[in-house]
Amino acid sequence: MADKVFEPGIVAGRLASDAYDAHFSDLHPPLDRHEAVVAADRCYFCHDAPCITACPTDIDIPLFIRQIATGTPDAAAKTILSQNIMGGMCARVCPTEQLCEEACVREAAEGKPVLIGQLQRFATDHLQEQGVHPFVRAEPTGKRVAVVGAGPAGLSAAHRLAMLGHDVVVYDARAKAGGLNEYGIATYKTPDGFAQGEVDWLLKIGGITIETGRALGTDLSLEGLQAEFDAVFLGMGLGGVNALGVDGADKDGVLDAVDFIEELRQASDVATVPVGRDVVVIGGGMTAIDAAVQAKLLGALNVTLVYRRGRDAMNASVFEQDLAASKGVRIVTHATPKAVHGNGAVREIEFDYVDADMKPSGQTLRLAADQVFKAIGQTLEGDALPRLEGRKIAVDATGQTSVKGVWAGGDCASGGDDLTVTAVAEGRDAAMDIHTVLSGGA
Repeated sequence: MADKVFEPGIVAGRLASDAYDAHFSDLHPPLDRHEAVVAADRCYFCHDAPCITACPTDIDIPLFIRQIATGTPDAAAKTILSQNIMGGMCARVCPTEQLCEEACVREAAEGKPVLIGQLQRFATDHLQEQGVHPFVRAEPTGKRVAVVGAGPAGLSAAHRLAMLGHDVVVYDARAKAGGLNEYGIATYKTPDGFAQGEVDWLLKIGGITIETGRALGTDLSLEGLQAEFDAVFLGMGLGGVNALGVDGADKDGVLDAVDFIEELRQASDVATVPVGRDVVVIGGGMTAIDAAVQAKLLGALNVTLVYRRGRDAMNASVFEQDLAASKGVRIVTHATPKAVHGNGAVREIEFDYVDADMKPSGQTLRLAADQVFKAIGQTLEGDALPRLEGRKIAVDATGQTSVKGVWAGGDCASGGDDLTVTAVAEGRDAAMDIHTVLSGGA
């Protein structure tokens, strides 16, 4: 059954070969033209549309849906992309059920919102599949901007700056551009190389150079970038992972969930990725859900997700929680890790049940585990950074940091909610402020 053994119980190739294609195919098959028109016809085209307010990038949702309904999907795509240049990815991964679709008048009246996310995907895919880039660069300004991090925030900032006529160099520590979109999202959400395809399409604006394998703090310094460029945008995300902090946390088989997800994302064949028989995931966010669901899809027999608070406090949306349950993931709440047991490698993990104040109740839970994935938050890495607020770079409403000429956005900056769509908005808005300053504005 398995052709490669890593630890007892942790193997690759648990399933029949055709099962992997089914398990890791597109989570939401795209709408065809007829389905899109029918879905668009359900929109009321509200004058004071609550869905726009609920969208972090302020897309004119009724306008683009009307454009789909009238048979002009490319015009709809331009409406979307003018506000969110990564609208294709956001249509796939954005928690629309908590944002625009939750605010939809149809949702309030009928409990069935307009399919805003799927309609956004229909429009953006239609345009991108033609290889068309709908925007043209302004005349060169002669200004140069450095962007650190080729994730959603960095790429959004780079595109807007390039469109406004500035020359942009994007630095990223990894081998590929894309950041979270390339390395940190479940494979079944963006199959068929979509993340890299979107990056390639975005770069068609021109004026953007990407240099990979260049990290701030090792290959680059903020002071050096300031000396070379007219402005700097920091969008490098969060590179570190919080420690588990319990006895036995260093045992074999205790892994970071982000590394597991990255391995799956970069695998040419997901069947070669090893998975345990009894998997435990610790955390309550999207990373935890993605790790748990994919462990189950790889053939793990038992997958349990354990979170320290109640389900209503989980960062993962209700849709994602329900998705995990539908795939056979067991969700345990109000429990915190106490110890990892095993002789060299993990065999069990012990939890304390806790009350609403996070105090141990006196009851414990022990789960068999040959693989434990930590998804308990990430941390900012780097020295000589601008002033921090908590554990992130402090920024004002325009993205400016405490250092003159340096802006920041995305997961590394304060104030956001760690969503792709929010990172895109912050990158875009910081780029507009950079442009204002470079053009002589306040």
